[in-house]
Amino acid sequence: MSKICQITGKKAMVGNNVSHSKRRTKRTFEVNLFTKKLYWVEQSCWVSLNVSAAGLRIINKLGLEEAIKKAAEKGYLNA
Repeated sequence: MSKICQITGKKAMVGNNVSHSKRRTKRTFEVNLFTKKLYWVEQSCWVSLNVSAAGLRIINKLGLEEAIKKAAEKGYLNA
């Protein structure tokens, strides 16, 4: 299971740790990801999604049906 949000498409980014002496080493910025089971009223079933905190806010704002529809259009949803 990859660490990618199924609603927003967010995934880990790569950057640098910078020490006090300005020495740089590689690091990853991980996504704030949750595995959530949400009830899809229109289909009358439970759906399990890997969704970021920003993805949860989008679901709260638009509703689950609209958020899944937009994610499927952009190709983020692999189901």
